[in-house]
Amino acid sequence: AVSLATTNLLIDAGVPATLLELIKDYVQSKTAFLILLNVMLLAVGAILDIFSALVIVVPIILPVALSYGIDPVHLGIIFLANMQIGYMTPPVGMNLFVINAMDPKSRMVDTYKAVMFFVGSDLIRVIILVLFPVITLLPLMLLY
Repeated sequence: AVSLATTNLLIDAGVPATLLELIKDYVQSKTAFLILLNVMLLAVGAILDIFSALVIVVPIILPVALSYGIDPVHLGIIFLANMQIGYMTPPVGMNLFVINAMDPKSRMVDTYKAVMFFVGSDLIRVIILVLFPVITLLPLMLLY
């Protein structure tokens, strides 16, 4: 409920339009925007759960992404991939708490160290998804 109220407040305040103008002034290419978007989504994923982030962030970034010619399906997959990485990073990384709760003797620091390989491999996967949108859009193209 708070996330939805925050989204409505941001939209009523004109944040998406202001953000679009600001980003268009500084970011010229689609690739640069996607890199900036990934950095922002990784930060959001580290502090918010996926449902709150979805409700708050998507209505703000969707108009900006569309202005750069990014397919909404591609944007959605990038968003979800970044949120999954956020579930494995501190401070809110919910998956870390679940993993740590399975073994009462383990320490959270050990859990952080253990998932770093997976975070790295997921980052590589996100970079590939960003650089090659055909990977995400090919199934859609085959259907239509």
